Amino acid sequence: MSADEPPQARERERVLDTVDRVSEMCFGLFMALTFVGTVSAATGGEDAGRKMLFTALGCNLAWGLADAVMYLVRTIADRARRHALALAVQRERDAAAGVRALRERVSAALDPFISDADLEAIRKRIAASETLPERARFVRADFLAALAIFIIIVLSTFPVAAPFVIFTHVPTALLISRVLTLAMLFICGFALGGYAGWSGWKAGLSMMALGVLLTMAIIALGG
Repeated sequence: MSADEPPQARERERVLDTVDRVSEMCFGLFMALTFVGTVSAATGGEDAGRKMLFTALGCNLAWGLADAVMYLVRTIADRARRHALALAVQRERDAAAGVRALRERVSAALDPFISDADLEAIRKRIAASETLPERARFVRADFLAALAIFIIIVLSTFPVAAPFVIFTHVPTALLISRVLTLAMLFICGFALGGYAGWSGWKAGLSMMALGVLLTMAIIALGG
């Protein structure tokens, strides 16, 4: 096992984390919902539903691609920063300076619980490592994670836009679209509540309320 594997493993776990999946799903829902809400009133004709679906899908395809690419950018930047720290600690001959460098990277929340002796033990392991790579690199899991983000955002289009294809009556389609979106937001909130140790029902209802408020704010701001 190389010294760079544990951070990569944490990256893979973070991608599959409930918070990330819920966040990406909600982002896709909000994008599609606000777009459908602003366009539906001006859309008419026999092909209105199909145009609505394709337009909303195109919007989320673009945002899904952007979000996936930015995930890769964030991933390699974070990994490069960790790698630079490991190299700096390994090359630092002054043990106290190495400990200080590690201390600067400890989060404020964990700082009181990590002693200098703990950091010194970490410094020694890094200094003794012979498997540090020359530079930070992408791994296969990074691209799979980016693909997953893209797919989640794209799939979130359909509960919002598909009713406009199924129902020709726009007000009916709009109502069903909003009901499905609220149901999806509730499911996301319920899952998030279970992950965080909160009440699933309260978290689901709170997510629904938050979704309504965010959608209203985004539409009001011209989104």
